[in-house]
Amino acid sequence: MVKVNDDLEIPDDELDFQFARSGGPGGQNVNKVNTRVQLRFDVLQSPSLNQWQRETLINKLRNRIDKDGRLLIDAHNHRTQLDNRHEALERFAQILAQALVVQKKRHKTRVSRAAKERRLESKRQLSAKKKDRSWKP
Repeated sequence: MVKVNDDLEIPDDELDFQFARSGGPGGQNVNKVNTRVQLRFDVLQSPSLNQWQRETLINKLRNRIDKDGRLLIDAHNHRTQLDNRHEALERFAQILAQALVVQKKRHKTRVSRAAKERRLESKRQLSAKKKDRSWKP
């Protein structure tokens, strides 16, 4: 079970892992052992997601989701399959959690008159300082 946030947990049976040979560190091990991990999660067919979560993930992660509606995460930084698997699961949970955060609505504000005056006064002072530096015969 992968805990994404307080409202969402994804069961392990919805995650599809595939393994392949990986480049990078590992010596001769690289040529023999399938340490690269590809995690696939079907966003469109997942029963764990409600409609809002599904639409939000599709909109926010559209560049990470393939045409079949699957989210793909690739991990190959470590020498062992187990470490790469843990990394893929951590990144999966982190990506989903970030995508499901609701942004606060921005309220328009105006700059106060006093703040405008302070800014203009500081500009006047800086201008005067630079003018005093110049030498005119």
